[in-house]
Amino acid sequence: MRHDLFIAGFGGQGVLLAGNLLSYAAIIEGKNVSFFPSYGVEKRGGAAMCTVVIADGDVGSPVIGNPSVTIALNQTSLDKFGSKVKPGGICIVNTSLVNLEAFGRRDIEIIRVPMNDIAMGLGDARMVNMVAVGVYVAKTGAVNSATLEEALKSALPERNHSFIPANMKAIEAGAEFARAKTS
Repeated sequence: MRHDLFIAGFGGQGVLLAGNLLSYAAIIEGKNVSFFPSYGVEKRGGAAMCTVVIADGDVGSPVIGNPSVTIALNQTSLDKFGSKVKPGGICIVNTSLVNLEAFGRRDIEIIRVPMNDIAMGLGDARMVNMVAVGVYVAKTGAVNSATLEEALKSALPERNHSFIPANMKAIEAGAEFARAKTS
């Protein structure tokens, strides 16, 4: 078993937290994992991306040239990285901020998710990353969704543990959206 994921967006969307959360969940499940964050010098608004590789066996490199799954949280991310998704792979797109009209890939599965709209429906625009995590986990099964709650305790600073129920609600909303799209 090997899952490789590339997540991209802008600073403030929680890209690195999403990758970190998936990494902690994989570790809790006894899997091998590599987490490779990258971000611009700007604190908010600049580019933010990360790769996560989850495997039963060894993880040779955190660098993924052609990921099996990409999550694009904004237009720039899709425009820059959408072409790199492996043929037959999956691109999970935040359609609240991304226009897919010019995106011509027909050799991948595109999962259109209005992530900002879902997060706002839950009462917190900052939950876009957790909605994306829910979609990813429901679609791929890379980690068990039940493990994510325990992983949030490691991924979030202790002062933010009171937000774990809200994060789990957003993860479940994303997972429900993904399940409804595939049924």
